[in-house]
Parts: sequence; C-alpha cells; structure tokens
Amino acid sequence: MGPYARTGLAGIVSCGVLFTAVLIGRPDGTGNDENAKDERPQPGPYVALGDSYTSGPKIPRQSGTPAGCDRSDHNYPAVVARQLGVTAADFRDVSCSGATITNLTAPQKTSNGTNPAQLSALSTRTRLVTLGIGGNDIGFGSTVTKCVTMGAMYRATGSDRLFSDDAPCKKQHVDGGIDEVAQKIQATGRQLSAALVEIERRAPKARVYVVGYPAILPAEGKGCGRELPLAPGDATYLHDKGKQLNTMLRGQAEAVGATYVDTYSPSVGHDACSAQKTRWIEPLRPSSPAAAVHPNAHGEQSMADAVLRAIGD
Repeated sequence: MGPYARTGLAGIVSCGVLFTAVLIGRPDGTGNDENAKDERPQPGPYVALGDSYTSGPKIPRQSGTPAGCDRSDHNYPAVVARQLGVTAADFRDVSCSGATITNLTAPQKTSNGTNPAQLSALSTRTRLVTLGIGGNDIGFGSTVTKCVTMGAMYRATGSDRLFSDDAPCKKQHVDGGIDEVAQKIQATGRQLSAALVEIERRAPKARVYVVGYPAILPAEGKGCGRELPLAPGDATYLHDKGKQLNTMLRGQAEAVGATYVDTYSPSVGHDACSAQKTRWIEPLRPSSPAAAVHPNAHGEQSMADAVLRAIGD
C-alpha cells in the first residue's frame, strides 16, 4: 500500500491491497446478449489491479515497468496467471506499490517512473480482473507507523509509567466515540463502489475478483515483540481495523451481486507477529525477501490459492 521506502513499513497494509475477491457477472440466460459475461470463466485476457499487497515489493524477481511499482513475478496475480495457463500476451499486471483507488483512473507517480491509470489496461476483450486495493485510502500505513512509534515508547517506559492504558495509539484515532479510521473505511467504500461500476463498464465480459487483505496482526495483540513493537491494545485495534476494511470490501462485492473471496481466514496464525518459519507477513525487519509489514512469497502464494479457489467455485 503506502510507499514503504519512506517509512520502512512498505506502505503497510498496503498495501495494500490490500485485499478481497469479488465476482461480477450475471449471464442473462439468453446466450444472445453481446455484453453478457461467459458462464464459464475464461483464462484470459487477465488484468491485475491493485496496491503493494498485489504487486509484491522486494519479492524476487522484481519485474515490469515502471520499476517504482515494485512488481514481483511471484506475486499472486503472476501465480494465478501461471496456474490458469494465461499466456504472457494475455496477462497484464498493472498493480503498483502505494496505489489508491484514485490511481485506478489517474496516473501514479512513483520513485522510478509513472504508472498509467490502471483501468486503462481493461478492454472489451478482458475476461478476468483481480483488484486488491483500499489500504492506502484509509491511511493504514501511516497509522501503523504512528502506533509502532508509540508502542516502542510504551515498552521502553515499562508501559504504565507513561501511558494510562495498553492502547495509547488508539486514543489518537478515537475521540468521543468517533473512530476516524472507521470513517475513512466508509468513505473508501463509496469510492470502491464507483470503481467497480467503472470496471464493469470498461470490461463488460470480465469476471472481477476484488482481493482483500490477509491477517497482518494477531487478533489479541499477543506475540508482537521487538520485531513489531506495538502496545497490546493497539495491536488489537489495528487488527480490528483490518477486519473492518475487509468487511467493507465484502459488502461492496455483495452490493453488486458478487462473490467475496476470503484471504484473511487462511492466513490466521501466519501474521507478522508469528514465528519466522510460519509467517506470511514480514515484520519491520523482514527475515525473507519482502517489504516490511507486507506479504512474503508464501503470503502471495496463499492469496493466489484463495483467488484460484474462488474462480473454481
């Protein structure tokens, strides 16, 4: 999601991605409508849209242009394309680290080149679309950065010496019962709704899967040590915001008669605070080639598996 190079957190959420998988397609039953989607999913042409949770920053091998988008040939779109037998000519990965929903319809400047508006890759020939986005729109990366900073202070001062509870960062985002992150999630939902309509307009025969985000943090804030210093209550708060983001993505999918594909459930127990051998999301200091607080190759594979299951259902 957010530009990880600036924070060392790799545009957390990020990416996004961020993300959730929805299927849009309602055959009219006549077989004669030129714009009706095929009843059987076609392997391609396939277009992958999204943020850094889609592009896979620092996962070998980095490929594609512009280089600033940090795309890996082992990110989940690449795995899906290979598994489905989509030819290189029929596969376009235009995902980009730091992308927001705005960058679906407007160019995105990166540290190394400009990525064209992602929806420009769509056409009436497109048969498959995956979309993983939303984390950067809610500012998840900057929120985690702030919470990590406060978490380090919380741990260094012996917790209760400086802070009155175990969620000091949450207090910065919730005032008088109003949660500013929750408000951003609602606003992002409205943007996503419009984006899904535009995707269907540009690629009327495509089946569209909106890919949501895996479990970045544990549900109860346990096990997050020096590798990801968070106060226990803040780890729980951030985990809950991630789930709320996915819930919003599910809701937008269902609103257009789509099928939601869950990438969160299979990733439980493989978050950034889990053991090195089992984690699919890397902590602040990655032990596998990946950006901080982003999926490693195992995480991208698990997301690809979730998308493939959805396509096969």
